Amino acid sequence: MATAEATGAVAPAWRGGFGRLWSAAVLSRLGDGLRGAALPLLAASLTDRPLLIAAVSACGYLPWLLFGLLGGAVADRVDQRRAMWGVDLLRGALMAAFAAAVALGHAAIALLIALAFALTTLQTLFDNAATALLPGLVAPAELAGANARLLTGQQMAGGLLGAPLVPALAAVGAGAPFAVDALTFLAAAALVASLRTAPPERAPRAPGSTLRRETAEGLRALWRDRALRGLCTATALCNIGMGALIATLVVLVTRWLAAGPGGYAAALAAYTVGGVAGGLAGRRLLARRPLRAILAAGAVQTAALTAMGTLRSLPALVAAMACFGFMGMVWNIGTRTLMQQRSPTAMLGRISAAFRTVSVSGAPLGALVGGALAGASGANVPPLFAAALFLPAVLALIPAARSPDGPGGGSTGPLIN
Repeated sequence: MATAEATGAVAPAWRGGFGRLWSAAVLSRLGDGLRGAALPLLAASLTDRPLLIAAVSACGYLPWLLFGLLGGAVADRVDQRRAMWGVDLLRGALMAAFAAAVALGHAAIALLIALAFALTTLQTLFDNAATALLPGLVAPAELAGANARLLTGQQMAGGLLGAPLVPALAAVGAGAPFAVDALTFLAAAALVASLRTAPPERAPRAPGSTLRRETAEGLRALWRDRALRGLCTATALCNIGMGALIATLVVLVTRWLAAGPGGYAAALAAYTVGGVAGGLAGRRLLARRPLRAILAAGAVQTAALTAMGTLRSLPALVAAMACFGFMGMVWNIGTRTLMQQRSPTAMLGRISAAFRTVSVSGAPLGALVGGALAGASGANVPPLFAAALFLPAVLALIPAARSPDGPGGGSTGPLIN
């Protein structure tokens, strides 16, 4: 059973495989940044209906609801390293085929929706396997630092490098951003395959054990942990709002603010810069009382969302996105680290899957609601809708943050309640 100490986190060593895992994650996120910036713009060029544009984002979340729990159970059964590089090979092949279709002029909203669904379906296994693999590469005290470096590197690659490269690559050809994304998947697969980690040691499964029963064990373990239960509830509410915001951000910037693709790129870059700053500061902010730091981050994000929906100014939006990104990174680092610290090693994939599935389950609905609100009431309404959901999410964290046996509350023993 995992334990955690109420002490400051330390930085991880680059040797022992963490450096290669970091490189693979950052390289893959560079491709994600290219696709994440190019796909909404491609969707907006194919239709002027916000609801259809939002449907692309919604189908990028839906597989977590359908297959997320299964992905976690499988991740606890298989060699996580092999699962990760195998998934990346398949995702690279899918992206190469999509890039060819776009280059040949066969892009359509239906194809974009199918791609988003397929990639996220594969991601349910990849992400749960990656979460379970990391504690085998770094010491327990290094987890917060390792997560901070991973997420910060990914944010830099995806936003500071990926998104700004889209206009230059698009000038080469409409399919170029997606072709480069395919290459990053293949390169990341090679890096993960080069890791020399021993297959995980697992106790023999009980007779009659099934994926369904193992999945249920992960859900029960998540529910029993007071801190993770509260954090999962809060994240679920936030992700409904995030679904609405992400799905309609391109409409908010290009239509409500009339800032065009350049303004959209500036908003994405500001979010990334804020996220990088949050990653650099996150390890220190989360060192002693992580749940209270997460609670404060959510409160500030609520204010940033309110500003996005009320201030009709591109500079104001850029500032709000930077603040939102900073606090979002603090939230993400804290969430991942707490999950890894508070979960038994043999169940980490399933607990991670249960957390992600529950917390992401509302995002597709949020994306569709955001698209409907943008079309019916105005493009500035989705961020206000998101702010209205972030507020109760922050309130839901208060009982867990006050818990005397929570992280930073003095407990140094096992943290699964």
